[in-house]
Amino acid sequence: MDSKFSGILEFVTAVEQGSFTGAAEILGITGSAVGKSINKLEKRLGVQLLHRTTRRIFLTPEGEAWLVSCRRILEELDQIETLLSTENSYPTGRIRVDLPTTFGRRYIFPILLDLAQQYPQLDLSVTFQDRAVDMISEGVDLVVRIGDLEDSTDLIAKSLGHQTLLICASPVYLEKNGYPSNKEDLKQHNCLIGWRRNYKGQWFLKNALGEMEEFKIKYRHEIPDGDALLSACTSGLGIAQLPSWLAFDALKAGKLISILPEISGVEIPIHVLWQKRWHLQPKIRVVVDEITKFTHNKPELFLE
Repeated sequence: MDSKFSGILEFVTAVEQGSFTGAAEILGITGSAVGKSINKLEKRLGVQLLHRTTRRIFLTPEGEAWLVSCRRILEELDQIETLLSTENSYPTGRIRVDLPTTFGRRYIFPILLDLAQQYPQLDLSVTFQDRAVDMISEGVDLVVRIGDLEDSTDLIAKSLGHQTLLICASPVYLEKNGYPSNKEDLKQHNCLIGWRRNYKGQWFLKNALGEMEEFKIKYRHEIPDGDALLSACTSGLGIAQLPSWLAFDALKAGKLISILPEISGVEIPIHVLWQKRWHLQPKIRVVVDEITKFTHNKPELFLE
């Protein structure tokens, strides 16, 4: 009698090898046996997972979704076997990490590179984007997110602190155009905006009660990359709202000046998230620990 796990290994191996014959060589069985196992799997699921030709196999949309889950199951089994068969908890296997573009590139990716050097059996798959990925359906192990989180029973979140939003301009710009004295004055200035999910053309400012409010900015230049936005601001192109970790070095060097402190300083949370499982895999634990250590040791990047 076939179990609910029958055919999973054959299916994943066939996809990775590109053919039943290639899978058969890896698994030490015949190509016919691989095909029969996958046929039984499709019949049990009631969907077609693969398109077959005489030379190749192709995933159906259902097959793509099933592949993500199957890989996750096999990786989980490998991790558990390693955990049970060794007395240490050495990070091994592939970890899939998704990072916010500028913050991730500047601060988190170097941590991952150091860990890959420290743990030779740890493999990285890293993506950089500013959209919120679906960790479950896209097979992502760990993400760093900036902003408020949605409720999820499938994920665990750990706070890394917060970023403080500052209104900044270069001394050259301010000497030429003067200082705005309030938020309405910003409408008379050259303002720059970056990319912000669901809030295009808006800055987050503090009102008279110190509460956050959305303020529609009349902007001239739209630059959806953090480093490029910083460069534009320091060059004197205009006024920008920048997170403290991005503006820190330029402020310290005098290339930027923080203005309008009475309405700036909104705090945005930063979290690291991973999928909920019955145990914390060593590869997840070591990355979470190192990222947390970094943010706690660099409070100046998250200045108020």
